[in-house]
Amino acid sequence: MKPGTVEWQLQYTYFDNPMTIAAHPLNRRLRCSAIEGYSSKTSLYPGETIDFMVSMNPSGSFIIDFYRMGYYEGMGAREMGSVGPIKEHPKPMPMMSIERLRECDWDKSFSLKVPDDWPSGVYIAKFTRQDTPGLQNYVIFIVKSLRKTDLLCQVSDLTWQAYNRWPGLDSIYNDGTTDPYYVGTGVRVSFDRPYAKYCQVLDSSLSSGTGEYLLWEHPMTFWLEQQGYDVGYCSNLDLHMDPDVLSKAKVFVSVGHDEYWSRKMLEETIRARDDGLSIAFFSGNSVYWEIEFYDSSITGAPCRAFSRKQNFQDEDTLMGVKSYGPGYGDWVITNPDHWIYEKTGLNAGDKLPGIIGWEYHGTPADIDGLEIVASSQLDGCIREKLSEGPVEENQVHHGIVYPCDKGNWVFNAGTIWWPEGLSNPPGHIPARGNCGGTFGVLKPIQKITSNILDKMIGDSPRS
Repeated sequence: MKPGTVEWQLQYTYFDNPMTIAAHPLNRRLRCSAIEGYSSKTSLYPGETIDFMVSMNPSGSFIIDFYRMGYYEGMGAREMGSVGPIKEHPKPMPMMSIERLRECDWDKSFSLKVPDDWPSGVYIAKFTRQDTPGLQNYVIFIVKSLRKTDLLCQVSDLTWQAYNRWPGLDSIYNDGTTDPYYVGTGVRVSFDRPYAKYCQVLDSSLSSGTGEYLLWEHPMTFWLEQQGYDVGYCSNLDLHMDPDVLSKAKVFVSVGHDEYWSRKMLEETIRARDDGLSIAFFSGNSVYWEIEFYDSSITGAPCRAFSRKQNFQDEDTLMGVKSYGPGYGDWVITNPDHWIYEKTGLNAGDKLPGIIGWEYHGTPADIDGLEIVASSQLDGCIREKLSEGPVEENQVHHGIVYPCDKGNWVFNAGTIWWPEGLSNPPGHIPARGNCGGTFGVLKPIQKITSNILDKMIGDSPRS
């Protein structure tokens, strides 16, 4: 096995700075037109093929280095292979179509048949121009597992795409007006386009091409694999298009900012819970927007575009709590004798500072056996003029656990930033918004997480 490497990170970057969108700082320097691309699939199995569409301006040659994200001696990733040089040229900017949709119709630059020996994981393809200084960019994709695993870790790529402003002002939050965070219906976004640099809360060049993965989710991947858990990975879209992935795990893990789901995703996950799947929401603002999928008008591929349909009103039937927008604060222990706190030494009223943010869950559901394991008053950041989601007048966080009929469990941390307490991989920028921030790795968070996962695996009715 090859050793880990830190060279999966982007070394040389440059982002366009068009004056037409200079008024809003988070809209500036989002796109790297020097080299950018997207893939034909969000996830696939070993033996299947994925296409990469790449544009270069000016024309030139580039190489692709493939990396699997994980722990790897603390390096954060392992190189899996390299191809190139490949010649490319500028590709056309797609015009807007129905409901502000932009779908790229770029010719294929390279096709990869995923080798049979590539393990399930989060993979990044790093593109590097073969001229000086060698500007770089990413495309992210998931390799799924053909075998059963203890854990199924889902990436939140529907939410990444919803916030993707590529080429500049074209996220699901842009309706063509001056409102930087439109929250209505009637706007579509597509996976047939590159990921621009992320435009909210943090400014990180490593988010170009990778959505929110390296911001909130990589610390979970890094820690799970450091601890030796048996993990498979999937895309959000697999819960809709390939829900059988839920039958091959004992525990389903939602990570980070998991806001956008379809009705079918919710129904399939509830069905899997009732069939014995344990579920751990190490995430916040989850299952908030119900979406409607559309086939690609370019390729005809299913579920390549989507729009908002309405807010979920019943997300708590699965999650055990409701989904909310901005809220910052501490994890405050309310039930220290609960098994999630075993061997932590924590007492009632103790707090784990800064781990709640930037969006949260609260208002426990009426579910038999549900226990509140943490609760605290939050700062809802009312003073933040540009809304980053629905803001409640009285923000109260709740962390909960409830038992299921077959001996399985559901846990909900109720915060996007839970993985911040687990690890700090190379390239990671600690989470901090306009109104609050985290304090790095917290040993009690690590122990609580292992207690939860170990209990769910040990009590699973699935073989």
